[in-house]
Amino acid sequence: MAMDLSQVNQQFQQHIASPQLVAANHILAMSSAELQAFIYQEMHENPAMEMEELAVCPHCGRSMQGGFCQVCNQRATDPIASLDPNASVSDYGSDYGDDGGGWRPAARADDDEFDPTARAAAQMSLAEHLTLSLQAQFPEEDGPLIEYMVGNLDDEGRLRCTVEEVVDLFDAAPDHVETILRALQTMEPVGVGARDLRECLLIQLDYIEGQGHYQPFAREVISGYLAGLGEHKYGQIAFALGTTTEQIHEVSDFIKRNLNPYPGRGHLDSNLSGGGETASPVLPDVIISKKLLPDDKHIFEVEIIESKRFYLHVNPSYEQLFSQVSSRRIALNDDERRHIQHYVSRARLFIANIKQRRQTLGKITRCIVEMQHDFLDQGIRHLRPLTRARVAAELGMHESTVSRATAAKYVMLPTGEVIPFSNFFVANLSVKDVIKDLIDKEQEPLTDQEIAAMLAERSIVVARRTVAKYREQLNILPSTLR
Repeated sequence: MAMDLSQVNQQFQQHIASPQLVAANHILAMSSAELQAFIYQEMHENPAMEMEELAVCPHCGRSMQGGFCQVCNQRATDPIASLDPNASVSDYGSDYGDDGGGWRPAARADDDEFDPTARAAAQMSLAEHLTLSLQAQFPEEDGPLIEYMVGNLDDEGRLRCTVEEVVDLFDAAPDHVETILRALQTMEPVGVGARDLRECLLIQLDYIEGQGHYQPFAREVISGYLAGLGEHKYGQIAFALGTTTEQIHEVSDFIKRNLNPYPGRGHLDSNLSGGGETASPVLPDVIISKKLLPDDKHIFEVEIIESKRFYLHVNPSYEQLFSQVSSRRIALNDDERRHIQHYVSRARLFIANIKQRRQTLGKITRCIVEMQHDFLDQGIRHLRPLTRARVAAELGMHESTVSRATAAKYVMLPTGEVIPFSNFFVANLSVKDVIKDLIDKEQEPLTDQEIAAMLAERSIVVARRTVAKYREQLNILPSTLR
């Protein structure tokens, strides 16, 4: 039998990320503090890079003029916030210079009705943020109760008081205390407010499933076989659940990869436990402000503050030498030529990546503002279900780009509250609120399917089994038992 030894050529496409794209994504994912450190490192390593650092308000992050923030009306008292006497800034314009590294001053009309105390981004610990967010959702008389519950969170984010204790201490209805607890458990870090390990993991699993990631048997294992999982009794668990040992191994790997038994550890530091310590100022990366129009209507404006705290540019001497080298108007040896070309090109790329970071964050924020307009106007009860994937689809971006751009970033709301971007992305908070309202107002008991249909009429597409899951989390009985 003759053997065919001819070669077969096959062509296929393989997408490989360029070093430039990797660098841009790296900068996009950084927090403001990480970006600042990265800029200082680049300044140290690249002689062609120069930066003009601007004095900023310690509360909102805007530029100071004459030692004052024009919006917060705060005086710079900290040496690091002192005004650069060479700077001349009235306020920020809406765009950068051509090099994209910083801002250009532009006139801005003062708001005659601004409230300096409402605009100040206070030095806020996570405990304070949780307290304020909960108090915004519930009547004013619940304030002391909320403070007590948040004050009983330990450094791992675990609730160290019982519902019964809160009921007895504040003479409150058990159902109402449970409602406040469930609201606390919807906040970040995901898993905060859980009373034990099982509840902590189930809260995080709900969040992950709300993002569209589902692991078979994960809920069953966490609910009933957590101790056995810790003892590696995979065969016994598999037999009890009617599945394979390999499937339980996958569940174990899924839990290790995606769930955190101590959501407060490393995230909260010592802020939750108090002790009289003062949290570091939370400066926003973006400010969303309300602008009134002549017809009594209003629009929301977006300012990218974090990139306006500094102005990056190429050293003029290096820029001139680069131009002369490119046009061969100057005689330099090979090492000098390579030095000039390398560092100027590196500085230009760095500045371009900073500009791209600003533009991406601006596009994403404006999209979020459009989608969460009712939340900005009327508060957390009007927060719409929103995922990063939906924002990405709206903007024609990859979901990972939206995730990088909003990770570890903060935004100041028109009320003056500074919140993480992640607060905008809530898959089920408002859905639960709507389900509860529908059931509270029902004339006859609504089935889960009927509730799903009513949600669809409101452009909230939720499966019947998801309605059942949320209803159970709200401790509401099925229609046959109501």
